[in-house]
Amino acid sequence: MVHVIKAKPNHVQGISEVCSDATRATYKDIYTQEYIERIIKEFYDPERISEEVKTANRQWGGYFVAVENGEVLGACGGGMISETAGEVFVLYLNPKRRNEGIGTKLLEAVTNQQKSEFHAFEQWVSVQKSNSKGIPFYVAKGFLYKHEQRGYGNNENEKL
Repeated sequence: MVHVIKAKPNHVQGISEVCSDATRATYKDIYTQEYIERIIKEFYDPERISEEVKTANRQWGGYFVAVENGEVLGACGGGMISETAGEVFVLYLNPKRRNEGIGTKLLEAVTNQQKSEFHAFEQWVSVQKSNSKGIPFYVAKGFLYKHEQRGYGNNENEKL
């Protein structure tokens, strides 16, 4: 049975692995391999994740993990971007465990945290416009398209 809990230090390696594997699977047809590996190194390095697991505040509520038999199957985290708006910064699953409701449970955990602890009235998420896995998920959850902006982690010459 899958349980969604607040991440602890013993989940760091699992978060790193699931986010790295899912990033590769999600973006392999959208971004270059170089870009993908650069993003993984920047955001899903175990040292960075370890610090993020220890740190929880209004701007970064920490990670929630979906765990089954001690294995991290997914990770999700977000924070407040204004007094009343939260954002989902990361939501990734083991690519082999999609379409089981795990992403929904993780999103619910972050949403509940933002509403109950931080008093959010709205929630945002940024999704690459070619992300055929993420966009249908968020649309099904009621998210609406608002605008386009430059992607995170771009070099000066990249226009993603």
